[in-house]
Amino acid sequence: MESVGLVPVLCVSVVLFVTGVAGVLTRKNALIVFMSVELMLNAVNLSFVAFARQNGEADGMIYAVFVMAVAAAEAAVGLAMVILLFRNRVTVKLDDLDIMKG
Repeated sequence: MESVGLVPVLCVSVVLFVTGVAGVLTRKNALIVFMSVELMLNAVNLSFVAFARQNGEADGMIYAVFVMAVAAAEAAVGLAMVILLFRNRVTVKLDDLDIMKG
């Protein structure tokens, strides 16, 4: 079975990361922004695993597990914030967050 080289995997990782950055910078919906952040974290995980496989060490895979744990916590907190925003403002558009009242 042939394995995929490092360069194609890193190219896919770069495309995923750039797509995530574009989503964060251009979208106004909070859910899409959180999904774009998750896409960026998955791109970083892919590059960690690719470098770990290339070097024959498990360090990158261990880092990827920690990044997945952080992504899960970020998703839980982010979804809670989006639900709270929707309950209070009846919208999830980020433009409506300019006036924060205590």
